Amino acid sequence: MGGAVVDEGPTGVKAPDGGWGWAVLFGCFVITGFSYAFPKAVSVFFKELIQEFGIGYSDTAWISSILLAMLYGTGPLCSVCVNRFGCRPVMLVGGLFASLGMVAASFCRSIIQVYLTTGVITGLGLALNFQPSLIMLNRYFSKRRPMANGLAAAGSPVFLCALSPLGQLLQDRYGWRGGFLILGGLLLNCCVCAALMRPLVAMAQPGSGPPRSSRRLLDLSVFRDRGFVLYAVAASVMVLGLFVPPVFVVSYAKDLGVPDTKAAFLLTILGFIDIFARPAAGFVAGLGEVRPYSVYLFSFSMFFNGLADLAGSTAGDYGGLVVFCIFFGISYGMVGALQFEVLMAIVGTHKFSSAIGLVLLMEAVAVLIGPPSGGKLLDATHVYMYVFILAGAEVLTSSLILLLGNFCITKKPKEPQPKVAAAEEKLHRPPADSGVDLREVEHFLKAEPEKNGEVVHTPETSV
Repeated sequence: MGGAVVDEGPTGVKAPDGGWGWAVLFGCFVITGFSYAFPKAVSVFFKELIQEFGIGYSDTAWISSILLAMLYGTGPLCSVCVNRFGCRPVMLVGGLFASLGMVAASFCRSIIQVYLTTGVITGLGLALNFQPSLIMLNRYFSKRRPMANGLAAAGSPVFLCALSPLGQLLQDRYGWRGGFLILGGLLLNCCVCAALMRPLVAMAQPGSGPPRSSRRLLDLSVFRDRGFVLYAVAASVMVLGLFVPPVFVVSYAKDLGVPDTKAAFLLTILGFIDIFARPAAGFVAGLGEVRPYSVYLFSFSMFFNGLADLAGSTAGDYGGLVVFCIFFGISYGMVGALQFEVLMAIVGTHKFSSAIGLVLLMEAVAVLIGPPSGGKLLDATHVYMYVFILAGAEVLTSSLILLLGNFCITKKPKEPQPKVAAAEEKLHRPPADSGVDLREVEHFLKAEPEKNGEVVHTPETSV
């Protein structure tokens, strides 16, 4: 599984934290918007697809499910491609795949062909763009990385608010085939974003060896990191319930007798709050006093989201659901801004490309289980309150796993012994002049050997 790679990352290169990094951030903003909003935006075409192919709503819903499954489930494949060919070439190919899938779908004659084109090909193209864009963002930002992650994550609600009305307009004017064709052309902008991902190059030093070394295409050694394993388990449990409330909140409102237009407006409220919550959470996480405790902030955001779900289960009218959408939008934005920032802090730049692929693969299973399990519970009980309680309990559980696990694996640093500390200070003290004092040499020879200190775990790096 090993081998030489083209893009190993910025070995020996300091993250610019600006400059061309802002162009990379813009590209990541667009890619994140397409990746997360597109599976939801294509749902506006479902009614025409039902009439065209004589199928049910559950059949068309598989389009969005396959898109999300490809986005999450192909994580390891994306990691291998990035480690072998580099971020920019992978994203260019991904942009072509995403566009080709939608263009080909406009000529489909059966729903199975739509699954293969829109679901598989476009989903794979979006996956080949999403993961490399986050990797590049991690390489270009270090001190400002939490803020950069928050701004990039804001692309999801912004594009959702833009693509859904655009899709409806295209359907009304050109039909679903013309709409798919135009959206396919729009996805070519992913190639433009790929062109912005300029790799960082280390300056060659005279007489130095080659700056790059061999590296595994998929680094499974991340599973030796207890922090990574803990994060992956907590994130997978979180995803079981995280996406359930947005799926059912509109139906919940209709069940309470709310008109369709007012019920649909709940998602607009949620998305609008989400737009501002993500950059704000990234800014707070980037503060010097807060950043060392980013894991605890992420755990709090999950706990907040779970509490919002539990409170939303008690809503008995439209006003209660509006309040729920406001608080859920805040907590949902916090989770979206912090999830990849915390993962970057855990594994570092060089292992992030493999770590994110493995985490997304684990989350893919949870994504396919979460909403359907909520639907099964709703079919059995016909009570929306139980669905929201289940989702809230799952997210709360994930926050406790991350919080308690972080406490368990964080070790208390040991105090250095006075003699060792004095000897180390003596060894590292620069000489006052070029002369050599024999007494200092004698003291040096008789001093205790320097002991290896244990690694000190901080709240940011322990998980």
